[in-house]
Amino acid sequence: MTLTLAPSARPAFSTSPASADAALRPAHAAQATLTALAPIFAVLFGLAAGPALAGHTAHGGHPPPLSAAHGAHPAAAKPAHKATPHKTSRRTTPTETFAQDPEAATFIDEMAERHGFDRQELQRLFAATGPNASVLSAIQPAATAERRSWQRYRARFVNDARIRGGLAFWQENAGAIAKASAIYGVPAEIIVAIIGVETEYGRNTGRYSVLQALATLAFRYPPRAPFFRGELENFLLLARENGQAPDSIKGSYAGAIGIPQFMPSSQRRFAVDFDGDGHVNLRESPTDAIGSVASFLAQHGWLTGAPVAHPLPLGSEPPEALRQSDLTPRHDAAALGAANLPSPGRTDSRYALVDLVTPEAPTEYWLGEHNFWVISRYNRSSFYAMSVYQLGERLREERQAQLAAGQQ
Repeated sequence: MTLTLAPSARPAFSTSPASADAALRPAHAAQATLTALAPIFAVLFGLAAGPALAGHTAHGGHPPPLSAAHGAHPAAAKPAHKATPHKTSRRTTPTETFAQDPEAATFIDEMAERHGFDRQELQRLFAATGPNASVLSAIQPAATAERRSWQRYRARFVNDARIRGGLAFWQENAGAIAKASAIYGVPAEIIVAIIGVETEYGRNTGRYSVLQALATLAFRYPPRAPFFRGELENFLLLARENGQAPDSIKGSYAGAIGIPQFMPSSQRRFAVDFDGDGHVNLRESPTDAIGSVASFLAQHGWLTGAPVAHPLPLGSEPPEALRQSDLTPRHDAAALGAANLPSPGRTDSRYALVDLVTPEAPTEYWLGEHNFWVISRYNRSSFYAMSVYQLGERLREERQAQLAAGQQ
């Protein structure tokens, strides 16, 4: 079912469905044919299609975690959820649907009034869609929280398989990666590493019905219902703008879509038509995914040429006054000096103290700069951001070695 404007609503809007939503779009989204999922981002737990989705936000973003402490929740170390999704189709109606759900009915009314959707079309769509138990299971905190372990988390993403896959992806898409890096000022290795951590370079983008996943979380998961109602709204707008049937689109259990795992709001806000074919396709176009990841980071303030993070000597014990629950850079060189900690040598920078905890092993401490914080906008976890950075560093080193050896 391709959604349309209700006939009675058309006089109130331009003849273009997308123009009905101008108030919802940021001005900068005009650069894309479809105003551009966000990082995870954001969700409490690992996306079925990506890493431990410990909090993508506007990202590329994934849904924000309940805790503001980045990486402090169990999902930051838990493996990606790979439960088999409950499957529905337009030919099969689930036992329980949203047909009589009062919250769904209110949502349908809002979509019709605010964006000119046809009520009957939306009613038919939700009558053929029901809650997915595996989505609710995946989003719930683990019954027994596994202790966070940086080394265990790192091993899932900074390993030989991701490095080999990343080098192959880089080689196959070298032109698009170089172009995105030049336009947006984001290092090529960071672009490749995010895609590698998210979906293994497009190999695992998710099998859930995005419509069903978002409706389940919007109408059956009170702790994050407002967030997911907003994503469901953006998803239906996105499907209409692209002329796609909402019940045909697959993604993660949290509703993230495509090679870079953008939430619908992030796709509408940050994604770009980087291959120039007239529409944004994050599910099938590596070029669009590459450009969109770079666009997301640039629009979150990536500083071209600036460092990302610096390790403190192993065994360092920073004072309590420097410890923090988020990744905002707030400590200057003077504060580090007062704590007898080495400074990277730049007096104009501020740093976040990043602690990477592994049970039964010394905690690694790093100083994260502004660009480390930018990576964490994709997923608000210190483990995630450091995995991206370290995978990127390995990819850069190996890529340089390939080029030096004459390999293309």
